[in-house]
Amino acid sequence: MTPRKTSTPTKRGVKPPVRAKANVRTGPSEQPRSARRPARKSAETPPPVRKAPPKQRVAGANVRRPSKRPERTKEKLPARKATAPQRAVGTPPDIELQLLAIENRGGDGDVEMGKGRTLHVSSLDKVFFPDPRVTKGAVMRYYTRMSRFILPDIDGRPLILKRYPDGIDGEMFFQQDAGAHVPEAVRTGMVETQDKGTQNRLIGGDLATLLYTVQLGAIEVHPWFSRIETLDTPDRTLIDLDPSEGLPFQKIVELAQDVVKIARECRLPVALKTSGSRGIHLVFPLPARTSYADSAQLAMLVARAAVVARPDLATVERSLSARPETSIYVDALQNAQGKSMAGAYSLRAKPGAPVSAPLRPRELTPRLRLASFTAASMVARSEQIGDIWRDGLTARPVAGALARAMRVLEGMLAAKPPRREGKRS
Repeated sequence: MTPRKTSTPTKRGVKPPVRAKANVRTGPSEQPRSARRPARKSAETPPPVRKAPPKQRVAGANVRRPSKRPERTKEKLPARKATAPQRAVGTPPDIELQLLAIENRGGDGDVEMGKGRTLHVSSLDKVFFPDPRVTKGAVMRYYTRMSRFILPDIDGRPLILKRYPDGIDGEMFFQQDAGAHVPEAVRTGMVETQDKGTQNRLIGGDLATLLYTVQLGAIEVHPWFSRIETLDTPDRTLIDLDPSEGLPFQKIVELAQDVVKIARECRLPVALKTSGSRGIHLVFPLPARTSYADSAQLAMLVARAAVVARPDLATVERSLSARPETSIYVDALQNAQGKSMAGAYSLRAKPGAPVSAPLRPRELTPRLRLASFTAASMVARSEQIGDIWRDGLTARPVAGALARAMRVLEGMLAAKPPRREGKRS
């Protein structure tokens, strides 16, 4: 039979392929089934694997946490050790043990300082502080422990010796020159002085020299305000708050807070420390190439601004008889070439073996007690908080900032000049 032209196999054969292609592209009923089947297979197998491990991880997280915490602690320990005052870099680790052994053997012997150097010490069993009992050897061991902090601060600075050969209850005298017989291990340098010409002076910066000063009976460390390379240009200036007898220490803290506020108004950095006696030291780092004249001028402007801020408490009157009985002398007159201050972390020749201890500004509170800072407590404190003294002196202002600060201080005084001390009641 001959097929009809209206239903030719050609037309019928074309339509099914067209319908099939249309179902693949647009047919929603067939597509999801084929898609769901493989999706169901992949969902049946992986999900148990995905769900189970999270439960195991969550359950095991509590087990693993203890092992992770020690790792985090270990990462922090090196930073703490770097600031701990164990010993000076480059010195043998057994110097403290050598000093202790020499003291126990009678007090005389030679200390191996490393690099072939030795230092002879004597009378290490002599008592320098009777209560608590601190021997000459113990003073050397204290400075050995704290040398990591002390040596960088006094490096290159001429040292003035305040000698107590028989301890704090014995006679005291000053020594400026190095002396006739200086051990080879000790650092010295020629210094041009205004009144005595060129002299050989002890120069701070290494442990052998520091221990030698103790060997001579110098309990305290007194560095200059400038270094031997730049003797005419100090890098710091000092304000010493010296209270009248019997004045509560809280009043000194109050005035120190006011001086810190003045420094902030002038945008000047300031480092704080106890004097180791009865007062507080405020030290301002200076720009490079600052003259002693500018250093003294800055200190005096700050001192006078303190009197303006607290006329009821502060005075710049030098004469003891002219000062009010319950006043604090704001001493700004130590900032001259050849003068010194008690160094940070230095022992002071006072009962109880106190230390000139660096402070953080937030420690200036009524709870602050000078008795908290002694040879017995300073090592542990420094290990805990680090070298806050160096931190306080690191940010040195530029010359322009110092000039602006002095103009601000002069403006404070012009607005309200301090009253004459003699007219006070």
